[in-house]
Amino acid sequence: MIVMKFGGTSVEDARAMNNVINIILKAQSQHPIVVLSAIAGATNTLLKAASMSLEGQLDEAHARLNQLLERHVTIAENLIDDRPTIQQLILSFKRRFEELKNICHGIALLGELTPRSLDAIASIGERLSTLILAEAMEQRGIPVELVDARTFMITDDHFTAAHPLFDLINAKATEIFLPLIQAGKIPITQGFVGVTPKGITTTLGRGGSDYTASILGAALGAKEIQIWTDVDGVLTADPRIVPNARKLDVISFNEASELAYFGAKVLHPSTILPAIQKNIPVIVLNSKNPENTGTRIISNPPPSTLAVKAIASKKGITVINVISTRMLMAYGFLEMIFSIFSKYKTPVDLVSTSEVAVSLTIDTTTHLDQIVVELEEAAEVNVLTDKAIVSVIGERIRSTEGIAHRVFNALKNINIIMISQGASEINMSMVIDETDVEEAVQRLHAEFFGQ
Repeated sequence: MIVMKFGGTSVEDARAMNNVINIILKAQSQHPIVVLSAIAGATNTLLKAASMSLEGQLDEAHARLNQLLERHVTIAENLIDDRPTIQQLILSFKRRFEELKNICHGIALLGELTPRSLDAIASIGERLSTLILAEAMEQRGIPVELVDARTFMITDDHFTAAHPLFDLINAKATEIFLPLIQAGKIPITQGFVGVTPKGITTTLGRGGSDYTASILGAALGAKEIQIWTDVDGVLTADPRIVPNARKLDVISFNEASELAYFGAKVLHPSTILPAIQKNIPVIVLNSKNPENTGTRIISNPPPSTLAVKAIASKKGITVINVISTRMLMAYGFLEMIFSIFSKYKTPVDLVSTSEVAVSLTIDTTTHLDQIVVELEEAAEVNVLTDKAIVSVIGERIRSTEGIAHRVFNALKNINIIMISQGASEINMSMVIDETDVEEAVQRLHAEFFGQ
């Protein structure tokens, strides 16, 4: 059994969906379970319609929803030949979009947009894309079964970024999917979407379809988890910044985790955690170039001659500097600082300390004001915005002489605000201004991978 996840660009139109069907058919003997994202741009459109409704722009919100409805109708009409089936799909689409418009009307009326409402709206994209694909495959005589993710992806009620309840998921997934596989069916389900134990729709956060695939693969003991996207695999850098970035044939789970967390868009940061725990290979593949072998992510890859495997970058970083002489020779000071971040559920990316100061980076500023207020009760605090993290990643970084020299030489004339390495054997990260990211990544890539 394998799990195949297809991202938004892999199902963006009828041609792309047809390509996905062919890929699934080639893997039919491996007993695939298919996890689908919404069509490209759908989630952004849905969330934009919600925010417009909050601002009182209900007509504009409805216009955007109508355009999205037409996109789905067009895909269905170009993918499916049977007219009655198309008409039934269109009726189903219209019912869903009427539900959406009613929710948007309620948002405009109340002047309130809750995380729970956002999840109800955002989940529609995946529910529509899976409906189209399942109908298209069924019309071709392929034995498929559409499985609503809300029957097995049980989460807490942290809406817009829900946490999976793994014990419940494992039991439900086994109960639902194994009989389908044994019956020769190809299950198709939604990524990103979950449900609370009380039956309220949730989402796993942006990029959560990858996470769904990994959770499902781990729960069912899959042979491998395939992440189908629109690039040939994990690359040595973002190809939008470095057009000649190279594909990596194989990398370790640890390297992939660091790359995902520090900006590699090809993977969701949480994706491979369940796979790591079950030692299940994750394969990153290109649905637009399915013959390419992609990148294989495994626990123990063969030894590499490369000290540096890739350069990652992550914008939207905020640096918080906490300075206090009370920290000198004191215990409990760091505990106090991190307890504040924990209180506001704000993850910290990097940490650097001296005798009297701590510098931390965060990539979400939702509770920044409250965090600063509480930190200022014990220390002087200053905040730097519009920063970015650039990371040099590879399992042999610490054991290879001269890496730091090469990094700093490549970045000469670029102001480095903060450095972090000691906590990770495979990651050397620097904080710089956002405006310097492209040049920094290009210089580092040229240094370690040539022009």
